Amino acid sequence: MMEVNGSAMIVMAGKNCVGIASDRRLGWNKQMTVACDFQKVFQLNDRIIVGLAGLGTDVQSLRNLLRFRMNLYKLREEREMSPKAFSAMLASLLYEKRFGPYFVEPVVAGLNEDGKPFISSMDFIGAPTSAEDFVVQGTCYSQLHGMCESLYRPDMDQNALFETLSQCLQAAVDRDALSGWGAEVHIITPEGTYTRTLKSRQD
Repeated sequence: MMEVNGSAMIVMAGKNCVGIASDRRLGWNKQMTVACDFQKVFQLNDRIIVGLAGLGTDVQSLRNLLRFRMNLYKLREEREMSPKAFSAMLASLLYEKRFGPYFVEPVVAGLNEDGKPFISSMDFIGAPTSAEDFVVQGTCYSQLHGMCESLYRPDMDQNALFETLSQCLQAAVDRDALSGWGAEVHIITPEGTYTRTLKSRQD
């Protein structure tokens, strides 16, 4: 089920910034491409972006549930959720559904109040992994990991981070039949978030 629609995602840390890149293809196995503008990355507040790799219907269902949980937290606590708290909440939410899971493997990109990046990923039953450099998910996991290991450098500024994310994603999806068909890159900085859309091969 994780490979039915195809996906590719990277979260990478920079110096006082964090970035997330995702492909935009929604396919049906290797037979056909349904859409090339399917959103898999969602900004939940000024400092948290989540990417959901997996089954397209579960991506949309989980997105709505996460927005509900974020709004409820804000009403109860009268403050914004931190990236670490959000990652823990998401892991708990997925583990609750372990016997009938969402077929989604999330990645979380966040910026703490002190400006330090927070990145994490988890499997579809909520087993979390955090890292200092990058995390990847999707059907071309191996290619993404290899590209990131080759191109990642510590303490990149936001422009270098954007370029590295773009090159890693584009090179990896060229070697995977289930993902690609365009991409988007989001960079979170203390000043705000900016997004760029990339063109890629569509064959």
